[in-house]
Amino acid sequence: MEIGKNTVVSLRYRLFDDKEALLEDAQQIDYLHGGFEQIFEDVEAALEGKSVGDAVLVDLPPERAFGEVDESLRRTESRARFPAEVRVGMQFEGASPDGQHGAIYRVIAIEGDSVTVDGNHPLAGQALRFDCTVLAVRCATREELAHGHAHGAHGHGH
Repeated sequence: MEIGKNTVVSLRYRLFDDKEALLEDAQQIDYLHGGFEQIFEDVEAALEGKSVGDAVLVDLPPERAFGEVDESLRRTESRARFPAEVRVGMQFEGASPDGQHGAIYRVIAIEGDSVTVDGNHPLAGQALRFDCTVLAVRCATREELAHGHAHGAHGHGH
């Protein structure tokens, strides 16, 4: 079976930065193919028409991966606004700069009474290489199409 709209695709993938450093090595991911925004658009396009065993390598510039760094998503707050155990790398939910959405912010620096947080994806601003092999392809179920995502091997798994 070939990958096409409304198929569930199982991939083994590896993600590299532009210096060929391995960032992520996943055993398997499953996604619903056909514009459901579950995988990078360029990767989905490269996988169209592929079958089990096919390999695909896609270079993604920052704007086609996790976007450019948005400086408005970095801000410095008073340490008093955070728990006493705040540490670099911790994540907190907060409002987006426009106040319209929730956002996840990572603590990137603590200096004296100030904590600097960043709402950008950790890989924002980086060019990436997505290297994958197709492990399986099947037709999506009605339930998966209604929910807009692939379900696990044992049914609905969120």
